[in-house]
Amino acid sequence: MSASDRSTARPVALLARPGVARDRLREAVLAAGGALVLEEDPGALDPAVLQAVGPAMVLVALEPALEDALERLAPALEAPQLELMFEEAELAARREGWDAQRWTRHLAAKLQGHDQVLPPGQEDEALPLPEPGMPERPAERHADAPLQFHVEEAAQHLDEVPVDTLYAPPPAGHERPEVLSFEELMAMAPARAEPATVPAVPPELPPLEDAPAPAAAGNPTLPGSFHEWSLLDDDAYVAPAAAVPPAVAVAPAQIEAADAIDTGALSLVALEADAGAAAQGAVLLLAGIGGPDAVRRLLGALPDDFPLPVLVQMRLDGGRYANLVKQMSRVAVLPVGLAEAGQALEASNVYVLQDGVGVTAQAGGLRFADGTAPVLQALAADRSAVVMLSGADPSLVPEALAFAERGGWVAGQSGDGCYDPEAASQLAVAGHPAGPPEYLAGELVQRSYG
Repeated sequence: MSASDRSTARPVALLARPGVARDRLREAVLAAGGALVLEEDPGALDPAVLQAVGPAMVLVALEPALEDALERLAPALEAPQLELMFEEAELAARREGWDAQRWTRHLAAKLQGHDQVLPPGQEDEALPLPEPGMPERPAERHADAPLQFHVEEAAQHLDEVPVDTLYAPPPAGHERPEVLSFEELMAMAPARAEPATVPAVPPELPPLEDAPAPAAAGNPTLPGSFHEWSLLDDDAYVAPAAAVPPAVAVAPAQIEAADAIDTGALSLVALEADAGAAAQGAVLLLAGIGGPDAVRRLLGALPDDFPLPVLVQMRLDGGRYANLVKQMSRVAVLPVGLAEAGQALEASNVYVLQDGVGVTAQAGGLRFADGTAPVLQALAADRSAVVMLSGADPSLVPEALAFAERGGWVAGQSGDGCYDPEAASQLAVAGHPAGPPEYLAGELVQRSYG
């Protein structure tokens, strides 16, 4: 640094404890063109010494140990002519290489009062910083100009506008017409004419010479003429001759026999019979060990409009079927109840079969009855289904297969949670569907039992 540079450099006071951070900051101040007038530990510095050297900038290396010292030097550091700059001592000690050079350039820009922080040789590559606000547009320069200004400006540049072959420019000796203002053009405009009065009755149109005359009385009209049209005369339509069926001769004896038929004994088939036939279908769930969880999962997947009654047959030690009803009621959308002898099976209901209760088919539908008769014998196979879940009795597999041969749908549980898959596996080996309870519930819903 030359003598002239030293004379113009800003005086800097460096306040830092001895160490690597202080050495790095000293090098940065000198490289940035600052004149180092004081280098001292803040803990041992007298405020009067700082004021005596008269620095323009004070660079402080911050450390937790210097908090009390900086509070003591606060009156001297708050002088209005001083420019304070703080730096973490730990960061200054680690800074080296490109990072140290970049920090030095920022320090130089602060000392010398410019914003050039790029490395040497790249000053021209700096892009101008954007300024707030919208850029000025050419049209905004004359936004407040009167209309006459724009008209005259357009007339001046009329000859500069490119033309094509469809436009013929005026001859050279032709004088350009005088440009009038908008007010002058409005003054020259003719007065608005009153609108013509529309006659109330349109004038009579002359008759068409080529139009055919209407048919007179007694004169036939042309085929397809609109004079034959009618909105109410439906009898005018006559079916083609080919569409008329030939007449059938009926003997008088046949007419007398038809009159002699007694219709008093005829009646419609009772609708209750159809309802009873539809109620003959049901779904039977067979389960055992591990069955409660499988039954809960299957019932929880059935919708509230499932069209068949659902029977749950699962042997329980101690006959705690009432508890089973409570467990299923918590997860099932359908109502769940305990089957009782004499009770009729209703669609969209779940019944838990307890010991000693079977199902019989009667004229009015299915009913629960005392006894141990096999349930499958009372169900209409084409409207019913049997699902064997975990723990189902394998001795019932032959009966289920026979039920399938009569047209019933038979399936078994498989997958995780099937603790005793013996009976269900036999159904799968026989070629019947198998899957988790949720899948079996979906298959039951997809089947048509209506």
